[in-house]
Amino acid sequence: MPLTTTPRTRSTSGISAAILSLLLPHHRTADSSGGVVAFPHQLRQIADFVRAGEPVVFTLPGFPCKSPNPTKVLGHLPDQGERLSLGFLDTLCGEIERIHAPGARVIICSDGHVFGDLIRVPDDHIDAYTDALGHLIREADLHRLSVFDLRDVLGDLPHGTKRARVHQRYAPTLEALRAEVRSEDHTLALYRGITRFLVEDTADFTGTRSALQRECRKRAYGVIQRSRAWGDLIAEHHPRAVRLSIHPQPIGAPKFGIRLLDAPDVWATPWHSAALHRADGTWTLMPRTRAEQLGRLVHRHGRPSHYEQG
Repeated sequence: MPLTTTPRTRSTSGISAAILSLLLPHHRTADSSGGVVAFPHQLRQIADFVRAGEPVVFTLPGFPCKSPNPTKVLGHLPDQGERLSLGFLDTLCGEIERIHAPGARVIICSDGHVFGDLIRVPDDHIDAYTDALGHLIREADLHRLSVFDLRDVLGDLPHGTKRARVHQRYAPTLEALRAEVRSEDHTLALYRGITRFLVEDTADFTGTRSALQRECRKRAYGVIQRSRAWGDLIAEHHPRAVRLSIHPQPIGAPKFGIRLLDAPDVWATPWHSAALHRADGTWTLMPRTRAEQLGRLVHRHGRPSHYEQG
């Protein structure tokens, strides 16, 4: 339904469009943007917060854990890639605050435990990563950010039990998902992207390349099932929030794909990469083995942090 044309609504409409305009330069998509009018779903959601005089709430599933492949990352704890990405999100909220006084906040919905068994990352590594993420937020006083994970929903139940409960209650059937992969280009691209990550992240497979690809294709369906389940759980707990995604999204989709840092690969994230500080002062993400060819390793607080070009 179109917005009415009262002075109050016009103000709400203008503020909402201005807020969305701040997100557009960071849109992660393969499509060309048509401006704010191409995102009516997000405009309506943002307007709901603006009209109520409340902070705009975004949910961002992601920041699960580091890739288990040591050729891609510096270790299993957050590093400069996460630090920069968190800073970007907090800064974006600060820019919104200049347009909309109540500001904005981002709830990082850390999803590592949701599919940790499928991506072959130990649960204790996921706990350590998420706890360190919270520490980075507090250390840098990024007060517009918070972390939400399965512990906030199901407490201290065993990780396997939590995964099973979420899957059983929210996940689509395998048959329905396979039909969607066959019929929808966006879902097919997601399936292929996740399969590629699973292949790349498997560092110790002893079989043939074709056997690895078959196994990863099977696991990719499970990852998407669990991701969908996590998304529905988030929507249930944060029903009004504007949903962001670290995956590329089509124009006009219910989720707004957002790029956290510059990278040559549209699928790159801090948890699958290492950060390189280029000689011109900019930052980018790339596999660790590539970054170490281009720069020297920098430590922070006694841990590997990033690479620095000369």
